[in-house]
Amino acid sequence: MTLRRAVLLLAAAVIATSLFVAPSAASAAPRAAATAGPVSAAQAAAAALAARGTKIVAAARNQRGKPYRYGARGPSAFDCSGLAGYAYAKAGVRLPRTAQAQYRRARKITAAAARPGDLVFWVSGNHAYHVAVYAGAGQVWHAPKPGDRVKLAKIWNWKQVRFGRV
Repeated sequence: MTLRRAVLLLAAAVIATSLFVAPSAASAAPRAAATAGPVSAAQAAAAALAARGTKIVAAARNQRGKPYRYGARGPSAFDCSGLAGYAYAKAGVRLPRTAQAQYRRARKITAAAARPGDLVFWVSGNHAYHVAVYAGAGQVWHAPKPGDRVKLAKIWNWKQVRFGRV
């Protein structure tokens, strides 16, 4: 196991522990992690990125079932870029309004480098026509289309998919 993967797994465990156990037990996990040895700046940055991604995915997941409405930014309805912007705002990150503007803002990454909380864009030519929040394991949280609702879905049409990180 690589050091990076170990740090990400540790960060995920700390986050999961703090979300699902009593406060007294949750406070022990960071202390245990702190006693495991020195942490480099890169490891700390990776852990912070993983924590932010977890928060973004949770914010998107919490909108499950809300209706799609063109131009809607929440909290009662969303379009695709509105959902991404809302989820990122819950993690303290402001995104531009449209899928295309979000695509221009994002640093492009490979599918292999994608982590939960990254953005997934469907692009035709150089135009992003849909955006979603990467949930991991080839799945996204998105507001698909009129008449549909926010939901978890498998990534489709991989030829048009691009990943980005903000």
